[in-house]
Amino acid sequence: MRFTAEDIDGHEVARREALYGPLAEAVRELVDATIRTEVDAAAVQEVEATVRAATARLRDRQIDGAFGVRYTEDGRIMPWGNVVIGLRNPIAPPLTVHRERDRCWSEFTLGAAYEGPPGHVHGGICALVLDHVLGSASSPEKPNFTGTLTLRYRRATPLGPLRAEARIDRVDGVKTYVVGALSDSDGVTVEAEGVFILPVWAREGSTTTPT
Repeated sequence: MRFTAEDIDGHEVARREALYGPLAEAVRELVDATIRTEVDAAAVQEVEATVRAATARLRDRQIDGAFGVRYTEDGRIMPWGNVVIGLRNPIAPPLTVHRERDRCWSEFTLGAAYEGPPGHVHGGICALVLDHVLGSASSPEKPNFTGTLTLRYRRATPLGPLRAEARIDRVDGVKTYVVGALSDSDGVTVEAEGVFILPVWAREGSTTTPT
């Protein structure tokens, strides 16, 4: 696993947020437009050429492999490649997860890029969101990894404004049991239960460290 310390201050973090956040949002809008456009063939081909040129420009200088999780000396975490909350990831909705004691929640909107059944969210995307929100609720300070995730799809989840929430049910040693749900304006669409496990390298007394 790739956890990387960066010797930068809050001003530099803010500068990067202001630089890369709008780029990811622009690409996110491009994805939505690509799905829904009905412009003529010439316009599609023109845009394709433009996108390929822009991609080549960005690849002039890039890291090897995935972004990983970066952190600063003052404890600021930058999981910017994350598929759910990543600032730099156009695939991410992205979610902003709020914490209240042992409970987490997020309100967000899923559009055309997340469709499964017509007009509704793909079941795998529902699982993706709930996995992240339940995992966030499982521990405010230490990393917990998903051991099991059990879902009950009560009805199809419509595209549009949604809310995900989760809370700790109980803790048993290195295992944290969390329950949660995904809802629209009419109520719960998916219920979830998860077991999240503190990895060996994060346990007290461990001499193993992530790389």
